[in-house]
Amino acid sequence: MMSMTWHNLEFGRTGFDFAACECSSNAQFHRFSVRNSGKGLYRSVTRGRGARKLVCCRRDIGRCCAFSIKAPETLLNGIAPGFPPVLDLKEESRSPISPANLFQVVADDLLTLNKNLQSIVGAENPVLMSAAEQIFGAGGKRMRPALVFLVSRATAELVGLKELTKEHRRLAEIIEMIHTASLIHDDVLDESDMRRGKETVHQIYGTRVAVLAGDFMFAQSSWYLANLENLEVIKLISQVIKDFASGEIKQACSLFDCDVGLEEYLIKSYYKTASLIAASTKGAAIFSGVDGGVSEQMYQYGKNLGLSFQVVDDILDFTQSAEQLGKPAGSDLAKGNLTAPVIFALEKEPKLRDLIETEFCETGSLDDAIEIVKSFGGIEKARDLAKEKADLAIQNLHCLPPSAFRLALEEMVKYNLERID
Repeated sequence: MMSMTWHNLEFGRTGFDFAACECSSNAQFHRFSVRNSGKGLYRSVTRGRGARKLVCCRRDIGRCCAFSIKAPETLLNGIAPGFPPVLDLKEESRSPISPANLFQVVADDLLTLNKNLQSIVGAENPVLMSAAEQIFGAGGKRMRPALVFLVSRATAELVGLKELTKEHRRLAEIIEMIHTASLIHDDVLDESDMRRGKETVHQIYGTRVAVLAGDFMFAQSSWYLANLENLEVIKLISQVIKDFASGEIKQACSLFDCDVGLEEYLIKSYYKTASLIAASTKGAAIFSGVDGGVSEQMYQYGKNLGLSFQVVDDILDFTQSAEQLGKPAGSDLAKGNLTAPVIFALEKEPKLRDLIETEFCETGSLDDAIEIVKSFGGIEKARDLAKEKADLAIQNLHCLPPSAFRLALEEMVKYNLERID
């Protein structure tokens, strides 16, 4: 795979000419601010024959990039010739990315969301309210609603929308409710005792209440979804709930099955993880009113980012300690859930198949299997797969104009890969 350095400020390659510049020489440019962007300032200048340039300056990086803005149709034509879209995160000056920094440009939007989350569950049942407080109060990065806000604001700029609509905000709340409902059910299925450092809902209230609480949140989110009165988005998000169930059934039917291939693994990963993210990003674009080509690219961005996230999570199950994971290392493998690192290692070492098919009945056999996955290239090939999906996600952002919001969407892709570097 070819590689190249992907600088923070180069908001994608499509439709732009790049030139290094010095901030001090641009004092005569007209400056306009990007909402809540303490890290980025954008300057525009008109120079002869109506050609405009944007210059983006970042305080944490000592150079600027100038972009010549071409016709909108150019932005939709893919990658400019000669610029392979491969990510290389090994930049000498690069500092680690954190979700807090990534989401700074939509911090106010997330603050409003957090205030609304518990109230939209409804106060009619004290047990349900308590269950909602338990999991919403446990925090989390709020990645999915943050993506809704980032894509909403990035695509709004394409159509001149000055502020988010109530539909954008309600979509973010619905997405987080659906995600939370799926976590409650996942914890029941996985018999997990802790979630984000707190006891899980079924540990406190029992399995019956936990299942019903998850069902209620799915139903409540569906009710809010119907009230958005957008058939395309209703179909999109409704499919996600179906995908969750399909993913769990696929996983349950393939435990300890060494004939599960990479394609089937990716389909299952799409159902369980990427489907919701893809629906989040496309739904946000639809409510901005952009054309179908852009909303489809946002769907593909969410899909590829979601798949990359799942592969990275599956790698971390082998490379992080039990303390870091909050569960025993290799726990997916122990349960018979064969993920990308295992599938790749099975191609190289037949002994791994024997260990899996006996369901680790012998003492030490699970540790032997984990060591085989690490020693026979499973981790490395899975890392390549995660980067491949990340590269595709970056390409999907080429239809967006340069902004702090697009930059954050690109940085989200890089943040995910940094978890395994």
